[in-house]
Amino acid sequence: MHKKYLLLRRLSTAGVLSVVTVLAACTAVQTTGSGAVGVERKQYMSGMVSEAALQQEAAQQYSSLMSKAKAQGALDQDATQTARVKKIANRLIQQVGTFRPDASSWKWEVHVLKSDDVNAWCMPGGKIAVYTGLIRQIKPTDAELAAVIGHEMAHALREHTREQVSQQMTTNIGLSVLGAVTGMPATADLGGALSKVMFTLPNSRTAEAEADRIGVELAARAGYDPRAAVTLWQKMGALGGGSQQPEFLSTHPSAASRTADLTEAANKVLPLYQQSAKAG
Repeated sequence: MHKKYLLLRRLSTAGVLSVVTVLAACTAVQTTGSGAVGVERKQYMSGMVSEAALQQEAAQQYSSLMSKAKAQGALDQDATQTARVKKIANRLIQQVGTFRPDASSWKWEVHVLKSDDVNAWCMPGGKIAVYTGLIRQIKPTDAELAAVIGHEMAHALREHTREQVSQQMTTNIGLSVLGAVTGMPATADLGGALSKVMFTLPNSRTAEAEADRIGVELAARAGYDPRAAVTLWQKMGALGGGSQQPEFLSTHPSAASRTADLTEAANKVLPLYQQSAKAG
């Protein structure tokens, strides 16, 4: 018993040291410029999850999802609708250099998927999908649709997914060490972690607030009225009479505080919109 206890103690100590080492390996980074809206938070990324590896995995998953949608007749069904979404997205993409110049050379892709879900997303590296349910149920103006797409693009620009995947992978290492001690091993992989973060786990309120602000600025710089973000999220909040909120709103603060934050951000970037409108 004494020897077994000493062995478990040594394994536990080694496990703690391993987790501490992993945590220490996380690097504080500023993924984007602050922009006019002032996004300054430092993010902690694990060296186990590189930007390049995550973008490669995202590209593979996106390609698979689009292939399945095409086989089901759910990919870019309405040519006019698809052209509208791509036109708005492309105007936003032209502005990403404000926050990170390297994103201008990402292999951006934009598709519309037939689905009743009120949803849209952007995977690492700029892989965008907008669902027909959002367009049909929200009936967004071009400026409101720009707010949605800009919000999702902002998640990719800020690498919120890599931030969450880093946390997931770090946690899984801790579980693996614990498994070695208890005899119950845990396994994880980058693809599984990416899929879980993209389509299962919600973003934090901090990440959502950052995406709101960056999305508003992208829209303004692209020539879309940034104040439309307020009316968009009001529409989203009213959907279903408040009985069942869209996935977008699952982690957001109250409607009042969000409206105030979006209004403040929109006012900051309103001169950018006015300048862009004159130039256009």
